[in-house]
Amino acid sequence: MISDHSRSAFYANGLQPERIIAQHQQIDELNAKLAPFKIFKSIEADILNDGSLDYPDEILRTFDLVIASVHSNLKMPQEKAMARLLKAIANPYTTILGHMTGRLLLSRNGYPVDHEAIIDACVANNVVIELNAHPRRLDIDWSYISSAISKGALLSIDPDAHAISGYRDIYYGTLAARKGGMAKQNNLSSFSLAELETFLAARRAAKNI
Repeated sequence: MISDHSRSAFYANGLQPERIIAQHQQIDELNAKLAPFKIFKSIEADILNDGSLDYPDEILRTFDLVIASVHSNLKMPQEKAMARLLKAIANPYTTILGHMTGRLLLSRNGYPVDHEAIIDACVANNVVIELNAHPRRLDIDWSYISSAISKGALLSIDPDAHAISGYRDIYYGTLAARKGGMAKQNNLSSFSLAELETFLAARRAAKNI
C-alpha cells in the first residue's frame, strides 16, 4: 500500500478531502481491473497539537488503514508529547503509530516519551507500532523491540519512502528488527494479503468502525 501525507503536511502536498475522494475512486477502479491484486486505501495522518488526527471521522473511516504520525510542533516536554500520542493511539481509526519519537539520527533528538507506556497503550488499543526503516529514523529504536514483542505488540517495518528508491531502506529496518529479536510473525508488513485483510477486518469489527 502507498500512504500519502494528510492535508496539514502542505510541504509534502498533503491530500485535501476532494483529492482523497478522487484517489479512492481510482483505487476502486484499479482493484476491480487487477483483482486479485489489491491496493489498500491508506493515509499517514498528522497527529495535531491536541492529539486529534488531521481529518474528521467521516473521512478517516473511508481508509483501510491509518498511520498516525507527529510532523509538527516537535519541541515538546514529555508530558505534552505523551498526552498527544496517547490521545492519537486511543483514536479508533489509528491503525499504526508512525515513527514514535520523531527523531532524525545525528541531527534531531526525538521528543521525550515513555516508551513502555506508549507500547502498553498500543497493545491495549490494538495499534501497530511502526519500525520506520529510513536510516535517519530507525524509530522505534531497536532496543525497545523485545519489550514490545513480549507485551504482545505487533510492529510494521515501513520504508518511509518518498521516491521509488526509498523502498530499499527496508533493508535497514530489517537489520534493526533482527537486532531487536523480531520475527516475521511480529511484522504486519510480512502478512499475506489474506492475513492483512483478516487483521484489518477484525480490528474494524472490534472498534465498531
